[in-house]
Amino acid sequence: MSETNKPHVQEFEYKAEMKQLLNLIVHSLYTHPEVFLRELISNASDALSKARFVQLTDGAESGGELKISISVDKEKKSFVIEDNGIGMSEEDLIANLGTVAKSGTLGFLQAMKEQKEGGKLDANLIGQFGVGFYSVFMVTDEVVVETKIEGADACRWRSSGEGTYSIEKIDKQHRGTRISFTLKDEAADFAEEYRIESVIRKYSNFVDFPIYLDDKKVNSVEALWQKPKSELNDDEVNEFYKFVSVDYQDPLDYLHVSVEGAVSFKALLFLPKEAPMDMMYQQGALENHGPQLYAHKVMIQHECKDLLPEYLRFISGVVDTEDLSLNVSRETVQSSPVMSKIRQILTSKILGWFDTLADEQPEKFRQFYKAFGPVIKIGLNTDFSNREKLIELLRFESTRTEEGQYVTLKEYVGRMAEDQKEIYYLSGESRRQVLSQPNLEYFQKKGIEVLLLTDPVDVFVIPSINEYDSKPLKSIEKADIDFAASDDEKKEDEAVSATLIETLLKVFGDTLGDRVEKVVESHRLVNSPATLVSGSDAMDSQVEKMLKMMNKDAGAAKKILEVNPSHPIIKNLASRCMLNENDPMIRTVAEQLYEGALLLEGNLDSTVDFVSRMNQLIEEATKS
Repeated sequence: MSETNKPHVQEFEYKAEMKQLLNLIVHSLYTHPEVFLRELISNASDALSKARFVQLTDGAESGGELKISISVDKEKKSFVIEDNGIGMSEEDLIANLGTVAKSGTLGFLQAMKEQKEGGKLDANLIGQFGVGFYSVFMVTDEVVVETKIEGADACRWRSSGEGTYSIEKIDKQHRGTRISFTLKDEAADFAEEYRIESVIRKYSNFVDFPIYLDDKKVNSVEALWQKPKSELNDDEVNEFYKFVSVDYQDPLDYLHVSVEGAVSFKALLFLPKEAPMDMMYQQGALENHGPQLYAHKVMIQHECKDLLPEYLRFISGVVDTEDLSLNVSRETVQSSPVMSKIRQILTSKILGWFDTLADEQPEKFRQFYKAFGPVIKIGLNTDFSNREKLIELLRFESTRTEEGQYVTLKEYVGRMAEDQKEIYYLSGESRRQVLSQPNLEYFQKKGIEVLLLTDPVDVFVIPSINEYDSKPLKSIEKADIDFAASDDEKKEDEAVSATLIETLLKVFGDTLGDRVEKVVESHRLVNSPATLVSGSDAMDSQVEKMLKMMNKDAGAAKKILEVNPSHPIIKNLASRCMLNENDPMIRTVAEQLYEGALLLEGNLDSTVDFVSRMNQLIEEATKS
């Protein structure tokens, strides 16, 4: 070969973050090296899907049976996986194998590594965070990728995962990709056919193309969603779910849909047992999620966000319709009336599915709601056509439920007393914190049920309901609640005369100044001397707190301090006030009661003055 015809090998260096990522994967992050095979097969399947799509839409040559071939040599510890899919150009190699596949992947994996004891994570996270190909470095020290795409030169990519990779032009006649490497000694079992076959059946049995292991077909290629529901069995459905969702657990439940009419489609949808990791750790992670979209059994989109509203996109699965053409573009999908109708029907079917679970399998529904309830609630403010259905799905803990048990709005209304006109709720950070609120005392004494809103999204969503079954929803933090006291209670309240309590309230108001809107006599308190409440038009205290945490100035409204005239502390202060309105002890106690109320609702910024004042009061009380 002449000098001009010699292959030109280009050397590239990984970005710094890529080096760190490879080091994390190979040396400290994952415990299941077998996952490399799942990822290589998944990549090959994607390439084959693209090739089939081009064949069907552009009339391109088939290039023979679309398949994945694997060959191993036990003696040489060699491993080869090859497909005749779409292939890659030099630019594709640099883009796909030279950079981190998803923004934020490195930071997430690093944080999880630091949090996890022993620095080990479940291998299934690989596929979820776009680092699948690089998992091959768990079982080898060097990888060679030979690939060709129609209309471009074939290329060979080589890397040892140590910081650099090379690319050179090669002679390769046929479209597709071939990946080869020598296994490490500790991974030599992956040169055994039985080992390869078991991994394929575990992870990749439902890949939509035949997988051959040394010329023996080892996987099942079947469009399960096309089968009647009566012919499905749990084992194959569970395995199919693991394949399409990259989850290692069985699904919590599944829904088979077959619709024929103005629009025709079939679907097999799955409800995960737990919220996906990216949904938990990445804001807006559901924005681009969605089930796989097929047309005539051919994949059109891997993540089709237009199939479901955002609050339902944690559901995975497959939707297949013959009402879309194969060469439909993403833009056409978005504006297609067919897609709009499918989305409408699927959303209705899924909400009906949830409702059936709640009626027939309440424990399964409770598990689902614990994981995905916060996301479902978001639909109240985004999916107005299904708002009433979503309201019926809502579940809340209450003062009458045990921790972790729920009540519906319908159940709440069904056990309201005849004279109760409103549905009451109280928000807070946790059940324990909410139950410690003095504002609950009147309701607990009267046996009035109160919903306990401890989910952060509740404070943004629940007030928008306004009313249910003609019963207004009312926060018991608000000052405009009507407390009807009995005659006996009125007599007890009159233990402190109106004149004395009025004078004491004025001293409290002068002491606290503009920190409160006003100081008033309370009719809601039973065992506590004071509490803070919001004005009828004020923002919920939890909303204020969350906005403050996000560094957003919400212009927090001043609270109203309510004082219990029947409490011994208030009676004692009223007596001291009668003797001397300028008694400094009254003002000290007023400060302490106010900050104590702030502490109970979780809004006391500094405890230094509070503790110092408490010590002062204890010192005074313990003088001989």
